[in-house]
Amino acid sequence: MYDDIRNNKIKTGVIVAIFLVAITLIVYYVCMAFDLGPISIVIAIVFSIATSWASYYYSDKIVLSVNKAYPANQEQYKKLNNILDGLMVSSGLQHRPKLYVVDDPQPNAFATGRNPQNSVICVTTGLLNKMDYYELEGVVAHELSHIKNYDIRLSAVVSVMVGFIVILADWVSRALFWGAGDKDNDSKGNPILMLVGLLCLILAPIFGQLMQLALSRRREYLADASAVELTRNPDGLISALQKLDADTNELKTANNATAYMYIVSPFKANAKDQKKKKSSLFSTHPSIDDRIEAIRNLQ
Repeated sequence: MYDDIRNNKIKTGVIVAIFLVAITLIVYYVCMAFDLGPISIVIAIVFSIATSWASYYYSDKIVLSVNKAYPANQEQYKKLNNILDGLMVSSGLQHRPKLYVVDDPQPNAFATGRNPQNSVICVTTGLLNKMDYYELEGVVAHELSHIKNYDIRLSAVVSVMVGFIVILADWVSRALFWGAGDKDNDSKGNPILMLVGLLCLILAPIFGQLMQLALSRRREYLADASAVELTRNPDGLISALQKLDADTNELKTANNATAYMYIVSPFKANAKDQKKKKSSLFSTHPSIDDRIEAIRNLQ
């Protein structure tokens, strides 16, 4: 587990560095396409640093805002707060995560934040209404495990950065399609950098999405195992996963940038896909059958 925590920290640094380079090259290409001259590289570097800093320090606030989450106060959500307080004792974490709620009938949950000191656990009202005490404890323990394992830093940074690259790529594509880049013919920018920037513009969203999916599947297994270690009650988490999988409600605030952060995918597959035991390359989560099997095989 300690190796996974260390690896998550290293991966976060690597991803931020890759994001810096990709955004710099994309913005440089855009600036040269709009014939902004030698100042293009300066604009690109400043822009990439600013967006990377904002993504790192405000990723949790961005994710909560996108999902329209609000704080779960002690009075209204007493059971949820009591469960978290109990799990804090066995988790070994020194800082209690903030609790948030999303008004939605689909039972689901996610954790976010850049570190355990600035962490958040968010659940839907559907989860609170449809889970019994031990099932809800299993879900909260799963999200608390993401915080303890530093999954939240990695997932929040990746989510915001990949989402930003997708938006930027879409905006640039539209601008160039409508002829905004006609002045590019006389550009004196570095042709190699411009070519790499164009490739980043085209390929970055694709590789970003694949990276999101691969990271998500790996970390869900680890969080399930850690949750069982916290609660000593695998049946609670197994029952919760079965209920989460069986629910047919769609999450209204679900989007591709944050879908992989949830304990189960907020997008409900069609009946044919739900019968598949194995996850595909493009699945945001391992299949519920695989996760339950892994929990039962824990020694």
